[in-house]
Parts: sequence; C-alpha cells; structure tokens
Amino acid sequence: MALVSADSRIAELLTELHQLIKQTQEERSRSEHNLVNIQKTHERMQTENKISPYFRTKLRGLYTTAKADAEAECNILRKALDKIAEIKSLLEERRIAAKIAGLYNDSEPPRKTMRRGVLMTLLQQSAMTLPLWIGKPGDKPPPLCGAIPASGDYVAKPGDKVAARVKAMDGDEQWILAEVVSYSHTTNKYEVDDIDEEGKERHTLSRRRIIPLPQWKANPETDPEALFQKEQLVLALYPQTTCFYRALIHTPPQRPQDDYSVLFEDTSYADGYSPPLNVAQRYVVACKEPKKK
Repeated sequence: MALVSADSRIAELLTELHQLIKQTQEERSRSEHNLVNIQKTHERMQTENKISPYFRTKLRGLYTTAKADAEAECNILRKALDKIAEIKSLLEERRIAAKIAGLYNDSEPPRKTMRRGVLMTLLQQSAMTLPLWIGKPGDKPPPLCGAIPASGDYVAKPGDKVAARVKAMDGDEQWILAEVVSYSHTTNKYEVDDIDEEGKERHTLSRRRIIPLPQWKANPETDPEALFQKEQLVLALYPQTTCFYRALIHTPPQRPQDDYSVLFEDTSYADGYSPPLNVAQRYVVACKEPKKK
C-alpha cells in the first residue's frame, strides 16, 4: 500500500515539476525583452560617447527590472530543485521498502547477484546525480556538503551510503562502501549491508566505524572552503572497486562537475603513492588516521 501511495505522490510531483519548468521558460522569455533594451541602451551610449542623465536613469530602471526578473526565475528554479529532491527521496524510500519486502518474502526465489559492471555503472550514476549545493547569498554550506562532516549527533537513515570499517576475510580491517539498514539508539550501533552483493554480508558496527558520505557536491566557484585541499589526507573509493583507501588530495575540483585528483598510498611506487586518479566528491571522506611518515 505504501508503494502505491509513493507512486501516486511521485506522479503529482512530476506534474508540478513540469509546470515549474514551463514557468521558468515563460519567465526567461518575458525578461529577454528587458535584456535586449539594456544592450541597445549601451550601444546608443557608445555611439553618442557620453553618459547623459537620461541614459543613467534609464539604465538604473532597466537593471532594477533585470535583477527582479533574475530573482523571480531563481525562485522558480529553487522550487523545481525542491521537487526533484522530494522525488529522489520518495524513489529511495520505495526502493528500500521493496528491498525489505523482498527480504521477508519467502515465497519468491532469491534475487540474482548484481554483475560487477552493472554495480560500477550504478555507483558512477550515483556520483553524477549527487545534487550540487546552491545556497542563497550569505548561506554557508551545510554538514555533509563536500568535505564538511556530519554533525556529532547525526544518525544516517536507512538507505544512506556510508564508508564502513569492517574486518576482512583475512582478519585485516578495511573501509568498504555500505548501505545503512538500521540504527539502534539502545546500542548505538548500525546494521549495514556491503554494497557489493557478492559479499552478501551484513555488519553490526559502532558509530565510530561509520562515516556518512556527502549528500551534496560543493561548488568550487562559490564554496571552495567546503572542499578538501591539496595534500589533505582522505579516504577515497578506489576506481572500479567498492573499497576506500588512504590517499592524498592531488588537485581539488576546479568546476562543479570536476572530480578530485588523488594519490593513493601504494608501496609499489618509489615515493609511496600511485599516479593521480580521479575520484568523485561523492566517494571522498575525511581520514581520521594520522598520515604515514
């Protein structure tokens, strides 16, 4: 029943999103005439080679209108982004509900293990679709935006992706990409699933063994302080794997769509680090362990 309700709400939100997109285009078309007037006024000023009181007053009015038009379009776009975020949240809730229903439904055969290539593609898509934090003027990026850690009392929700420190088959500990199943406020422990279904393992871990992944990308052009900086020690997901390893930031992202360039610790190289490899913001978190000398 909950799945049907979620589907109905998603359909409503998609209709509302479509209307907002239409409004955005209408607002943009309406403001275009004013922008053309600004350009023509500047051209006339250049021709006459002077800034008369008339032109000064006219331009002030035109720019005031342009600013109001831009703010109106921005407000519509923010509403559209909110709708998209709600749709994604509902889709995630629906996925988790279906997963739980599958776990407790003995009448159906077990699901097949996801092929490695499919899993890697899904992880790349998750990184690409991670929303970019777009705050209003004066807003500071929130926790879990880029390099900003979660607050001390934060509890990851079921379905959230995290870096989890677990014991490997050989007894060594490693950081894996995992999905939160539940959190017990009584024991202060998480239950998480290894994202790599080949493992099919569920782990019960304390909070200190869990690092929530970023929920927004930080924009290097507006919020560079929300990014890890050059030579900062991090845990990064090694390309084409589901494990996190220690690395140094080689180059932070320069544009919103850019990845980090990182140097993984690797004793097979003379300087102890691999050549630069790209890792998306989604899969780079702070490393609390001291840097090796």
